[in-house]
Order: sequence, then C-alpha cells, then structure tokens
Amino acid sequence: MREQRGGKSVNERIEAVQRMQDYIAAHLDEEITLAALAGASLYSPWYSYRLFVGTVGLSPAEYIRRLRLSKSALRLRDTSCRITDVALEAGFGSVDGFGRAFRREFGCNPSDYAKDAKPIPLFIPYGVKYRVVERRKTMESIKTVFIQTVEKPARKVILKRGVKAADYWSYCEEVGCDVWGILQSIRSLAGEPVCLWLPNGYRRAGTSEYVQGVEVAPDYSGEIPAGFEVIDLPAATYLMFCGEPFKEEDYCLAIEEVQAAIEKYDPSVIGCVWDRANPRIQLEPVGTRGYIELLPVKHAK
Repeated sequence: MREQRGGKSVNERIEAVQRMQDYIAAHLDEEITLAALAGASLYSPWYSYRLFVGTVGLSPAEYIRRLRLSKSALRLRDTSCRITDVALEAGFGSVDGFGRAFRREFGCNPSDYAKDAKPIPLFIPYGVKYRVVERRKTMESIKTVFIQTVEKPARKVILKRGVKAADYWSYCEEVGCDVWGILQSIRSLAGEPVCLWLPNGYRRAGTSEYVQGVEVAPDYSGEIPAGFEVIDLPAATYLMFCGEPFKEEDYCLAIEEVQAAIEKYDPSVIGCVWDRANPRIQLEPVGTRGYIELLPVKHAK
C-alpha cells in the first residue's frame, strides 16, 4: 500500500478510483470485497472507500449493485431465463430480495419486465479518468482512418432533444448524462444507441442540432419514455469513418483524428456528394474498435 501521509494530486486520486472501476468491471460476476478494491487502488481500505464515494458519488457496494441490476435487466430482456438464475448471478440470495431491489431501481417487477421490456433507466457509469478532457493541439503520429459504405434502412429514431447543444458535452450539460442508460434499455436495430446531428428538416424551433437516440424498426410500437419523441428517417447511404483503436483516456484525440479525416475527404472520388438532408451519426467512442462517425452521401447528378 502507498503511504497515507501527505497530500495526493488530483491525478493520483483519479487514477486510483479508475483502477477500482476497472476492477469492478472485470470481476462483476464475482464477489468483490473492499480489500480487493483497496488492492486495486493501492491505498488502504478506509481511504479507498472514502476516495470512491467522494469521486463517484456512490459507495462501492451501491455502484456494484446498480451495475449488476442493469446487467440482469438486459439478460431478462434478451434471453429466456429463470428469474431465480438471474437473481443468483446478480449476487442476491433470494428472488424476493432481487425483486425488491429491481423494483426500487427500475420501478417494475423483474417478471413483468421479462414479459414486456419497456424502457428503463439502466445504470451506465463513466470512468472518472475520462471525465477529464485533455485536448491536444497536434497529433503525435499519422493514424489510419478506414472508410466503408453502409446502407441504412428506413427506420424510426427515439430521441431526446436538447436546446442549443452542438456536441456531447453541451448536450450533457443541457439534458444530463442519464439519457444513454434509458436508450440502452431499448432494443436497437444497430445494437447500440447513437448520437445525431440533425439537419434543419428534423429540428423544431428552440431545440438542439445534437441529440441522442436509438434506431428502431419502422413498425416499432413500444413505449416511448417521457420526454422523448420519435422521428422517421428514410433509407440512406452512409460513409462510415472508423479510426484506429485507442487508449480510452485518449478518446478526445481519437475523435479529432477522425473528424480531421472527414474534413479532408471529398466524396466526389466515389461519384457522390454529401447528403445534407439526413443526419450525421456518431457512435459511442470505444477504444477497442476505434472512434466511428457515419456521414450521409448521395450520388452526384
């Protein structure tokens, strides 16, 4: 363990909490003790607990409980399984205890949710290390950006609008960061939620260009969460720009690299022009796959 005397820099504290978050993510299906978290943080159990609560806003036990409940909700949504098995895998000693915790977290019974998976606010934590935005003025090396044509079918998008937001950070300031958890609880055509820059034809007066949403089938008839709405998008051709895999803490640089490649790209080389009538799409930055944006194109006349 590190010596507890003396002050610690903000970066040291953030790194310690991030190590605890990473440990929880890697061992979520196992018993997680405070001693194990202290081993990951490299500080004493008492200091580790205090550091986690002060930085994350939840105790480690509450953080783990909410993560496990959200994982169990997705299993109930996507598979045919016994609630008893889900409860035990989530670390609960009884179905009754699991049911009470599930109701407190999501406002419905697990059995009812398994039959009719309505949108619920899944717990989607963000690593504390990645909350610190570091912008670099120059790229350290030239990165490869892969470009691929993608055909998007006609679909609906369940979305929540902001007010003036033009990017993720301003959107979160206006709307909050809990939207993503609700969107992830809804089955998506693409397998994940999306962020969109809406062209004027899809915006209403006093609402933002940048929104978060989930693509669903044109005949979707499920529940629409309060404060959300639905738009229809036509079939369209997109160019998918995908950067190289990156370290999670370097996500800002990864975004800048892909967006710089987009700015330089001329779609006329493939006989197309940018399609300004359809939304530009951003996927969640995930280091193992690279940062991805999709831009609509149409054949030049």
